[in-house]
Amino acid sequence: MKRAAFIVLILAIALGMPIGISALINGGDGTPWHAADSGSTGMAPDPLTTPGAIVQIYAARAHAWRGIFAVHGWITYKPAGAPRYTRVEVTGWGGGSKVKWNRMGPDNKWFGATPILLRDIRGEEAQALIPAIEQAVASYPWPNTYRSFPGPNSNTFLAYVTRAVPGLKVDLPATAIGKDWRPIDDPIGRAPSGSGAQVSLLGLLGVTVAPEEGIEVNILGLSWGLDANPLALRVPGLGTIPSRLSPRPSR
Repeated sequence: MKRAAFIVLILAIALGMPIGISALINGGDGTPWHAADSGSTGMAPDPLTTPGAIVQIYAARAHAWRGIFAVHGWITYKPAGAPRYTRVEVTGWGGGSKVKWNRMGPDNKWFGATPILLRDIRGEEAQALIPAIEQAVASYPWPNTYRSFPGPNSNTFLAYVTRAVPGLKVDLPATAIGKDWRPIDDPIGRAPSGSGAQVSLLGLLGVTVAPEEGIEVNILGLSWGLDANPLALRVPGLGTIPSRLSPRPSR
């Protein structure tokens, strides 16, 4: 009995401490969504002065209390010579398909939250990946379904694309809740990075082992783990510790 109580206590601390810290940092300032800053951050190069192909993947804290737990992710790309970016993401609002195109600029704040650049690929490498990205977006199996928890949601969509295009080599953060959602009849497959392997029951209980993610355990959508590339902890609410800087562009 004492051992069981001790285990419960350790789990409560492991869950409660990072979530509590995240609540202090990411709980929001009470600004309503329609008044929050959604302007450009300048992180995406000007397509008129950068003619080469570009692929970028972003994640930003969700609005209000959801930001304590989760980020919202999206992908942008620009073929060589294109005068503008294409931005693709999944949202829970709006009629028709949940897959939304170009609803705002490629690098805009997400209702006040400044995004983190998870991947920046340029030049011939980016140009070669764009057809596969477009094919993956077109084949997304749940375009009319959205559930904030456990999925499918915006991070499920992003993970589907990154699994389908392993050349992206994206390590989605532990706070990308929904990335581990898999349908009940397909619990085993590639990790969200497109490498390694994952076992997950509807994103509620699972394990991921992969070169990009390291070892990650998912319980009720919250993830703990050890990342080896580079060495870091993956914890719920806070994500990766120490935080990763935006990557240098791959040219």
